[in-house]
Amino acid sequence: MKKRFKNEKYNSLPKIDKVFKAEALDEDSAKLIIYGDIGESWWGDYITASDVERVLKDLTTNTLHVHINSYGGDVFEGIAIYNLLKNHKAKVVIHIDGVAASAASLIAMAGDDIISGTGAMIMVHEAWTYAYGNKTDIQKVLNSLIGIDKSIVDIYMTRFTGNRSEMETFVRNETWFTSDEALEFGLVDKVTNDTQDDDETDPDDFKNSVLERIRAKKANENNNILNKFKRQV
Repeated sequence: MKKRFKNEKYNSLPKIDKVFKAEALDEDSAKLIIYGDIGESWWGDYITASDVERVLKDLTTNTLHVHINSYGGDVFEGIAIYNLLKNHKAKVVIHIDGVAASAASLIAMAGDDIISGTGAMIMVHEAWTYAYGNKTDIQKVLNSLIGIDKSIVDIYMTRFTGNRSEMETFVRNETWFTSDEALEFGLVDKVTNDTQDDDETDPDDFKNSVLERIRAKKANENNNILNKFKRQV
Protein backbone atom coordinates (compact mmCIF):
# COMPACT_ATOMS: atom_id res chain seq x y z
CA MET A 1 0.00 0.00 0.00
CA LYS A 2 1.28 3.47 -0.82
CA LYS A 3 1.57 5.15 2.55
CA ARG A 4 0.01 8.58 3.03
CA PHE A 5 0.21 9.30 6.74
CA LYS A 6 -0.27 12.70 8.39
CA ASN A 7 2.92 12.15 10.33
CA GLU A 8 5.42 12.42 7.49
CA LYS A 9 8.17 10.48 9.25
CA TYR A 10 6.11 7.31 8.92
CA ASN A 11 5.82 7.69 5.14
CA SER A 12 9.44 6.52 4.85
CA LEU A 13 8.82 3.19 6.56
CA PRO A 14 10.01 0.17 4.56
CA LYS A 15 7.62 -1.84 2.41
CA ILE A 16 6.06 -4.89 4.05
CA ASP A 17 6.04 -7.85 1.67
CA LYS A 18 2.93 -9.98 1.56
CA VAL A 19 2.97 -13.14 3.65
CA PHE A 20 -0.33 -14.94 4.01
CA LYS A 21 -0.29 -18.51 5.21
CA ALA A 22 -1.88 -20.78 7.76
CA GLU A 23 -0.28 -23.74 9.45
CA ALA A 24 -1.04 -26.14 12.27
CA LEU A 25 1.03 -25.76 15.42
CA ASP A 26 -0.37 -28.87 17.08
CA GLU A 27 -3.69 -30.69 17.22
CA ASP A 28 -5.27 -27.91 19.27
CA SER A 29 -3.80 -24.73 17.75
CA ALA A 30 -2.93 -23.10 14.44
CA LYS A 31 -1.15 -19.99 13.19
CA LEU A 32 -2.30 -17.48 10.58
CA ILE A 33 0.16 -14.88 9.27
CA ILE A 34 -1.20 -11.62 7.85
CA TYR A 35 1.67 -9.48 6.57
CA GLY A 36 1.20 -6.79 3.92
CA ASP A 37 -1.63 -4.74 2.42
CA ILE A 38 -5.26 -5.28 3.39
CA GLY A 39 -7.69 -5.24 0.46
CA GLU A 40 -7.09 -4.72 -3.23
CA SER A 41 -4.16 -2.45 -4.00
CA TRP A 42 -2.56 -1.00 -7.11
CA TRP A 43 0.87 -1.28 -5.54
CA GLY A 44 1.41 -5.00 -5.17
CA ASP A 45 0.08 -8.18 -3.57
CA TYR A 46 -2.67 -7.89 -1.01
CA ILE A 47 -4.80 -9.88 1.43
CA THR A 48 -8.58 -9.83 1.28
CA ALA A 49 -11.41 -10.92 3.55
CA SER A 50 -12.15 -13.67 1.02
CA ASP A 51 -8.62 -15.02 1.54
CA VAL A 52 -9.14 -15.12 5.28
CA GLU A 53 -12.59 -16.66 4.96
CA ARG A 54 -11.24 -19.53 2.85
CA VAL A 55 -8.67 -20.33 5.52
CA LEU A 56 -11.03 -20.03 8.48
CA LYS A 57 -13.81 -22.21 7.10
CA ASP A 58 -11.58 -25.29 7.27
CA LEU A 59 -10.08 -24.55 10.69
CA THR A 60 -11.28 -26.78 13.51
CA THR A 61 -8.59 -25.79 15.98
CA ASN A 62 -9.36 -24.59 19.49
CA THR A 63 -6.85 -21.73 19.42
CA LEU A 64 -5.84 -19.55 16.47
CA HIS A 65 -2.72 -17.40 16.71
CA VAL A 66 -2.91 -14.53 14.21
CA HIS A 67 0.34 -12.68 13.48
CA ILE A 68 -0.03 -9.17 12.03
CA ASN A 69 2.46 -6.84 10.35
CA SER A 70 0.64 -4.38 8.11
CA TYR A 71 0.21 -0.68 7.35
CA GLY A 72 -3.46 -1.38 6.61
CA GLY A 73 -5.47 -0.74 3.48
CA ASP A 74 -9.16 -0.94 2.64
CA VAL A 75 -11.29 -0.19 5.70
CA PHE A 76 -14.19 -2.45 4.69
CA GLU A 77 -11.85 -5.38 4.08
CA GLY A 78 -10.36 -4.72 7.51
CA ILE A 79 -13.78 -4.65 9.16
CA ALA A 80 -14.80 -7.85 7.34
CA ILE A 81 -11.66 -9.66 8.51
CA TYR A 82 -12.27 -8.34 12.04
CA ASN A 83 -15.75 -9.86 12.04
CA LEU A 84 -14.57 -13.16 10.52
CA LEU A 85 -12.05 -13.57 13.33
CA LYS A 86 -14.38 -12.26 16.00
CA ASN A 87 -17.10 -14.73 15.06
CA HIS A 88 -14.85 -17.76 14.65
CA LYS A 89 -15.35 -20.50 17.23
CA ALA A 90 -11.64 -20.74 18.05
CA LYS A 91 -10.01 -18.60 20.69
CA VAL A 92 -8.20 -15.91 18.71
CA VAL A 93 -4.85 -14.69 19.98
CA ILE A 94 -3.53 -11.68 18.06
CA HIS A 95 0.22 -11.09 17.88
CA ILE A 96 1.33 -7.66 16.61
CA ASP A 97 4.76 -8.53 15.29
CA GLY A 98 5.71 -5.16 13.82
CA VAL A 99 2.91 -2.70 13.09
CA ALA A 100 -0.88 -2.84 13.00
CA ALA A 101 -1.88 0.42 11.33
CA SER A 102 -5.12 1.70 9.86
CA ALA A 103 -7.31 -1.24 8.74
CA ALA A 104 -4.83 -3.69 10.27
CA SER A 105 -5.40 -2.14 13.69
CA LEU A 106 -9.10 -2.95 13.30
CA ILE A 107 -8.22 -6.58 12.59
CA ALA A 108 -6.04 -6.63 15.71
CA MET A 109 -9.02 -5.69 17.88
CA ALA A 110 -10.64 -9.07 17.06
CA GLY A 111 -8.38 -10.92 19.48
CA ASP A 112 -9.67 -12.55 22.62
CA ASP A 113 -6.11 -11.85 23.72
CA ILE A 114 -3.91 -9.25 22.02
CA ILE A 115 -0.15 -9.46 22.44
CA SER A 116 2.16 -6.74 21.17
CA GLY A 117 5.78 -7.48 20.43
CA THR A 118 8.44 -5.26 21.96
CA GLY A 119 8.84 -2.20 19.73
CA ALA A 120 5.63 -2.88 17.80
CA MET A 121 3.12 -0.09 17.12
CA ILE A 122 -0.60 0.44 16.59
CA MET A 123 -1.90 3.34 14.49
CA VAL A 124 -5.46 4.64 14.26
CA HIS A 125 -6.77 7.28 11.86
CA GLU A 126 -9.82 8.50 9.99
CA ALA A 127 -10.96 6.84 6.80
CA TRP A 128 -9.91 8.66 3.64
CA THR A 129 -10.77 8.45 -0.03
CA TYR A 130 -10.77 10.31 -3.32
CA ALA A 131 -13.86 12.15 -4.48
CA TYR A 132 -15.02 14.06 -7.55
CA GLY A 133 -18.26 15.58 -8.79
CA ASN A 134 -20.58 18.36 -7.69
CA LYS A 135 -21.35 19.43 -4.15
CA THR A 136 -24.10 16.80 -3.84
CA ASP A 137 -21.67 14.06 -4.82
CA ILE A 138 -19.04 15.36 -2.42
CA GLN A 139 -21.58 15.57 0.41
CA LYS A 140 -22.52 11.92 -0.14
CA VAL A 141 -18.87 10.93 0.17
CA LEU A 142 -18.51 13.08 3.30
CA ASN A 143 -21.57 11.47 4.90
CA SER A 144 -20.15 8.05 4.09
CA LEU A 145 -16.80 8.89 5.69
CA ILE A 146 -18.54 10.16 8.83
CA GLY A 147 -20.39 6.86 9.12
CA ILE A 148 -17.22 4.85 8.53
CA ASP A 149 -15.37 6.76 11.22
CA LYS A 150 -18.19 6.03 13.67
CA SER A 151 -17.87 2.32 12.88
CA ILE A 152 -14.10 2.49 13.34
CA VAL A 153 -14.47 4.07 16.78
CA ASP A 154 -17.12 1.49 17.71
CA ILE A 155 -14.53 -1.25 17.16
CA TYR A 156 -11.76 0.47 19.11
CA MET A 157 -14.17 1.14 21.98
CA THR A 158 -14.56 -2.61 22.52
CA ARG A 159 -11.04 -2.41 23.98
CA PHE A 160 -10.20 1.22 24.77
CA THR A 161 -10.35 2.09 28.48
CA GLY A 162 -10.83 5.83 27.99
CA ASN A 163 -13.81 7.90 26.87
CA ARG A 164 -15.32 7.72 23.40
CA SER A 165 -14.54 11.39 22.76
CA GLU A 166 -10.89 10.67 23.52
CA MET A 167 -10.81 7.78 21.07
CA GLU A 168 -12.49 9.95 18.44
CA THR A 169 -9.74 12.52 18.91
CA PHE A 170 -7.03 9.87 18.63
CA VAL A 171 -8.59 8.72 15.36
CA ARG A 172 -8.93 12.27 14.03
CA ASN A 173 -5.30 13.07 14.90
CA GLU A 174 -3.85 9.88 13.36
CA THR A 175 -2.29 8.53 16.53
CA TRP A 176 0.62 6.09 16.74
CA PHE A 177 0.76 4.06 19.96
CA THR A 178 3.89 2.32 21.20
CA SER A 179 3.36 -1.17 22.60
CA ASP A 180 3.51 0.13 26.19
CA GLU A 181 1.07 2.96 25.43
CA ALA A 182 -1.32 0.53 23.76
CA LEU A 183 -1.16 -1.63 26.88
CA GLU A 184 -2.07 1.29 29.14
CA PHE A 185 -4.99 2.28 26.91
CA GLY A 186 -6.32 -1.28 26.86
CA LEU A 187 -5.72 -1.81 23.15
CA VAL A 188 -3.48 -4.79 23.93
CA ASP A 189 -3.39 -7.21 26.85
CA LYS A 190 0.32 -7.94 27.03
CA VAL A 191 3.67 -6.75 25.73
CA THR A 192 6.33 -9.35 25.15
CA ASN A 193 9.82 -8.48 26.31
CA ASP A 194 11.94 -11.30 24.96
CA THR A 195 15.06 -9.14 24.85
CA GLN A 196 15.15 -8.61 28.60
CA ASP A 197 17.20 -11.02 30.70
CA ASP A 198 15.04 -11.99 33.65
CA ASP A 199 18.18 -12.63 35.74
CA GLU A 200 19.69 -9.23 35.00
CA THR A 201 19.94 -6.96 38.05
CA ASP A 202 19.66 -3.21 37.84
CA PRO A 203 23.13 -1.79 38.72
CA ASP A 204 21.78 0.86 41.11
CA ASP A 205 19.49 -1.61 42.84
CA PHE A 206 22.39 -4.00 43.36
CA LYS A 207 24.69 -1.25 44.65
CA ASN A 208 22.07 0.02 47.09
CA SER A 209 21.32 -3.48 48.38
CA VAL A 210 25.03 -4.05 49.12
CA LEU A 211 25.27 -0.67 50.86
CA GLU A 212 22.26 -1.47 53.02
CA ARG A 213 23.75 -4.84 54.00
CA ILE A 214 27.13 -3.29 54.91
CA ARG A 215 25.51 -0.46 56.88
CA ALA A 216 23.34 -2.93 58.77
CA LYS A 217 26.39 -5.05 59.53
CA LYS A 218 28.36 -2.04 60.84
CA ALA A 219 25.42 -0.87 62.93
CA ASN A 220 25.14 -4.33 64.45
CA GLU A 221 28.87 -4.43 65.24
CA ASN A 222 28.71 -1.00 66.88
CA ASN A 223 25.75 -2.12 69.00
CA ASN A 224 27.67 -5.22 70.10
CA ILE A 225 30.69 -3.11 71.14
CA LEU A 226 28.45 -0.69 73.03
CA ASN A 227 26.65 -3.51 74.82
CA LYS A 228 29.95 -5.12 75.78
CA PHE A 229 31.24 -1.80 77.16
CA LYS A 230 28.07 -1.35 79.21
CA ARG A 231 28.44 -4.80 80.77
CA GLN A 232 32.03 -4.08 81.75
CA VAL A 233 31.07 -0.81 83.39
